[in-house]
Amino acid sequence: MYTLKPSFSKTLFLKSPHLRSSFKPQFFPSTGKHLSFSITCKLKTSKDGKSSKGLAKKIVLSEEAPEVSDDGGGNGEAQPKPANKGGGAGGGGFAGSVKRFPRKVLSVLSNLPLAIGEMFSVAALMALGTAIDQGEAPDFYFQKFPEDNPVLGFFTWRWVLTLGFDHMFSSPIFLGMLALLATSLMACTYTTQIPLVKVARRWNFLHSAEAIRKQEFSESLPKASVQDLGVVLMGAGYEVFLKGPSLYAFKGLAGRFAPIGVHLAMLLIMIGGTLSATGSFRGSVTVPQGLNFVLGDVLSPSGFLSTPTKAFDTEVHVNRFYMDYYDSGEVLQFHTDLSLFDLDGKELMRKTISVNDPLRFDGITIYQTDWSFSALQILKDGEGPFNLAMAPLKINGDKKLFGTFLPVGDSDSSNVKGISMLARDLQSIVLYDKKGKFAGVRRPYSKLPIDIDGTRIVIEDAIGSTGLELKNDPGVPIVYAGFGALMLTTCVSYLSHTQIWALQDGTTVVIGGKTNRAKLEFPDDMDQLLDRVPEVVESSSPSKQSDAISG
Repeated sequence: MYTLKPSFSKTLFLKSPHLRSSFKPQFFPSTGKHLSFSITCKLKTSKDGKSSKGLAKKIVLSEEAPEVSDDGGGNGEAQPKPANKGGGAGGGGFAGSVKRFPRKVLSVLSNLPLAIGEMFSVAALMALGTAIDQGEAPDFYFQKFPEDNPVLGFFTWRWVLTLGFDHMFSSPIFLGMLALLATSLMACTYTTQIPLVKVARRWNFLHSAEAIRKQEFSESLPKASVQDLGVVLMGAGYEVFLKGPSLYAFKGLAGRFAPIGVHLAMLLIMIGGTLSATGSFRGSVTVPQGLNFVLGDVLSPSGFLSTPTKAFDTEVHVNRFYMDYYDSGEVLQFHTDLSLFDLDGKELMRKTISVNDPLRFDGITIYQTDWSFSALQILKDGEGPFNLAMAPLKINGDKKLFGTFLPVGDSDSSNVKGISMLARDLQSIVLYDKKGKFAGVRRPYSKLPIDIDGTRIVIEDAIGSTGLELKNDPGVPIVYAGFGALMLTTCVSYLSHTQIWALQDGTTVVIGGKTNRAKLEFPDDMDQLLDRVPEVVESSSPSKQSDAISG
């Protein structure tokens, strides 16, 4: 005795406060492949709660007829599947919200207006950091941005010191904005650029002439072959793929990768800039010729990531400082001969540096930036030599002036008089007597004496001081690499990614294509390519040839 036991592949649930249904299935002992039953539903409105007229639907399940069960204990009812306690496959509830949260965050971060706003904010902070003097003492900002006369009516020294605008490029607000911009770039790359590249790499054949005609460019070639079109496209630099009567070709795929490269280059620049602002050392020193200094005594950390190296224990000796001059007497260039020694006194390196020709040693760069006049070496009445310290004198303009004084007579007197010596550079010294009258000009190394107020003076040497700037910046190579990659990927991004589809429809080839750049020139380029496709000439049938011969 066989009992009919229906089985359903899916459990259907009708849940609606406005829908009442009566489900009365009827089963028939048939081996057919269709099962028919009726559902009568009544719709209850939310206004009066009254039932509207019934809606009858007939559902036909295209399932195979259930097999006849040989289990006598069956009751002929379908066993429903247990409900999913985890919120269903759709991921509803709290767990689903947690899963969707990262996508929502990525969607917000990859928003183009947000990224543009972040870039303008970074540019504004950089401009503000350029306008405000960086690294000065608090007293400097007290005087330049006083509270009794605020800039723009509100900007005072409190804004500068509280927000860290005195060290803008390592301040939390600037670094935070850079981090936010970097996050937006990565989110845009992940959600937009990488999927575009994946789509562009697929061989996407179109098997419908209508779909091909919907492209930006479409054309039909009668009496043509899709194979001949493929040969022409290959000659034009396209990658061509054939599948039966369908053709797909593309070129310029590198242009699709370029935006990812641009984003990575910008990330490199920001990483390098951040490392420079928070992990570098800087310092400057003016050293007279013949003296030494230790690198670690001059270099000062610029951020919380600054870490000294063994090279900071290196000692630098100034062997010689000298200058080159124009014919007019103006300073042309200045040079410094430097030697580097380790703790044991062994010379590690020696180089003569000048402006735009620095010394680089173990990540530390020494630049020639300035010069000064240290001392004047003289002979007085055959005695000496004596070193007279030269002091800088303030004058109008950018030109330098240095001076020194040689007492003559009783130096313990309250009214000491002597010989004054002035110099603008290291090549000539102007001398004045104790009354302030011009006495003469002498060049160092000339050995020519000059008698002033009964004292014979010989200028032996002019000792200069070199102005050096030192820097240890681990972010510079990263920034250079980022800018190099940015220039390269920007040029690559101008390559057009062009896609062409074709379909052999009888003796006609339907062609369509699109490009992401140079859209105005694309139709002309396509017309030139299609003009090179040869026309297929149909050969005459044998019957027609025989008729023509008999005639």
